Amino acid sequence: MSENEIDPRSLQFYRDAVTTMIEAGVQFLVGGAYAFSRYTGISRHTKDYDVFLTRSETDKAMEVLSRAGYRTELTFPHWLGKAYNGDDFIDLIFGAGNGIATVDSLWFENAVDGESLGIPVKLCPAEEIIWSKAFIMERERFDGADVAHLLRARAKELDWTRLLTRFEPFPRVLLVHLILYGFIYPEARDDVPQWVMQKLMSELQQGELKGDEKICYGTLLSRGQYLIDVGRWGYRDARLEAPGTMSPEDITFWTSMIGT
Repeated sequence: MSENEIDPRSLQFYRDAVTTMIEAGVQFLVGGAYAFSRYTGISRHTKDYDVFLTRSETDKAMEVLSRAGYRTELTFPHWLGKAYNGDDFIDLIFGAGNGIATVDSLWFENAVDGESLGIPVKLCPAEEIIWSKAFIMERERFDGADVAHLLRARAKELDWTRLLTRFEPFPRVLLVHLILYGFIYPEARDDVPQWVMQKLMSELQQGELKGDEKICYGTLLSRGQYLIDVGRWGYRDARLEAPGTMSPEDITFWTSMIGT
């Protein structure tokens, strides 16, 4: 992403905040549009700056940034904090809105050296970006194109074993994206190793999710579109099941903020 695309005041805020965290020893990774651009060459500017941290480092980052004069808040206790400078903000991300894709040590062990805002940083691994984006299928936002573009750029270099492990509880989600990838880029279908597709298809045939359970996994894909299933039709909410990290209170708050 070109720094010329960013308002100078926003750019200075991002640089100052990142430098503050580095000097304080906060362990974080840069993600969002900056990492996406590094992997795919697609440049876009959003009105925020995404950093990924473990839950404990998020608390440390908020304390450090607060002392530096920025307003901080734990926006959603199950996955997101923020640091503000006027209308600009940095997202401090330690999980995902659906309670999946929690930031752990593997994010850092497999991080990529990069540069952002002219500062040497570590970037989120492509595998973990795919993992977190694959579940975003809201009515107003679908990250399938991002997943496809990441696969187009990185499929031949991905750690497929780790990626499969990330999707272990929900292999159908990964399989859907890989099938779509082959539809979008037919000439690049062989970029996905054949053994990966065979493994996923085998698990599909074996029925990795029990068909007799009245549980709705749609809530892992959209926080709004499957509320009728869990609210009126008697389905259990998959967000309350392992490996999710959400509590009933988290779900209530997350739901109340739809549209804000």
